[in-house]
Amino acid sequence: MSSVAFIEIRVYPNDCDAYGHVNQAAFLSMFERARWEAVARGPGVDVFSRNGVWPAVRKATVEYYAEAFSGDLLRFDTTLTHHGRTSFTLNQTARRNADGTLVAEADIVFVCVGAGGKPTPVPEEIQGFFGTRPSVRPGAFQHLVIRGIATAVDVQGDGPAILFVHGFPLDRTMWRHLIAPLTGWRRIAPDLRGMGLSDVPDNGYSIEAYSDDLVALLDSLDIEEAVVCGLSMGGYVALELIRRQRDRIRALILANTRAEADTDEERAKRAEMIELVERQGSGALADLLLPKLLAPSSLSAMPQVVEHVRTMIAGNPDAGVIGALGAMKDRRDSVEVLGKIEVPTLVVAGRQDQLIPLKRSRSLADSIPRAQYTVIPEAGHLTPMEQPIATSRVISEFLESLP
Repeated sequence: MSSVAFIEIRVYPNDCDAYGHVNQAAFLSMFERARWEAVARGPGVDVFSRNGVWPAVRKATVEYYAEAFSGDLLRFDTTLTHHGRTSFTLNQTARRNADGTLVAEADIVFVCVGAGGKPTPVPEEIQGFFGTRPSVRPGAFQHLVIRGIATAVDVQGDGPAILFVHGFPLDRTMWRHLIAPLTGWRRIAPDLRGMGLSDVPDNGYSIEAYSDDLVALLDSLDIEEAVVCGLSMGGYVALELIRRQRDRIRALILANTRAEADTDEERAKRAEMIELVERQGSGALADLLLPKLLAPSSLSAMPQVVEHVRTMIAGNPDAGVIGALGAMKDRRDSVEVLGKIEVPTLVVAGRQDQLIPLKRSRSLADSIPRAQYTVIPEAGHLTPMEQPIATSRVISEFLESLP
């Protein structure tokens, strides 16, 4: 990682709420001010404009750990945690200067865009200012260059490997509550190319490409064999993996997915969604997909899950979402693969899944020799998010049964 000069900012009364605490809007403003002051001390605040690009915020997360008050002097440190061809990620911390207490932390992903609004390479001056790409370290969020693409991946724990492949149009964070209890396993959850915090190539989107990316990811982590758990689109990728790389798969977990290729009607619907994203951006898919992704009970009783799904959908780059839609629309049928699967397999279904009805998931399990089949009650298409405890328990029992 590469650190940029620290900035000190004094808190004033107008930065605080009625209780005297620094308010959220003020913190966001301070983080932004610290970034620009750091750049001003380096290549200059006009570094982007003179290179014909602008750093647009793709995604930002802020965590608050302690209170700050009027009169406090805060030290803001800015650290590069990743830079790719068109994007870079900054981690910023705010600490109370008097005692070093961590007050807030932000992770902000920027994508450089040109005059036409399309992703543009990060200016060389910025790359030189930030320094080299950070080295990989296990046990935390990191970026790995996989087949030329900076890929965001969470790696947790030690032991035999289990690889989690997210669904559409989501990212690796959909697994966060499910994988926490799976101690004793090396849990790997990447963002597929063009999704989440991974880089967004201009082309190369297909189920086969996602599969090859994951094999390269396993290679980069020195993993010879892994259990692969894929949900929905991730299940399509998992089936492609077993087709292409049987010797790398120890076991399969297929959640809320199917083996059949799209029908003509389904291809037409995906084409319509591509046009929608081209016109209005990926966020336009949220209202369309949320009622289909989540069970009615989840929509009404789990606002935090609804918001998480909405945030993932809206936060994904348009080009990556369009690429994924095209990959699913054009994917090949995997039904002929099912009868040849020899590894232990678990099929997980949601009782209220509107996209993969129970009849279809049951048929999937019946087509795989000796496959186990489990239905998660009170869950729709996103079983790991809607019922993480029940889903994690089922997966844990399956993992414990592996030879």
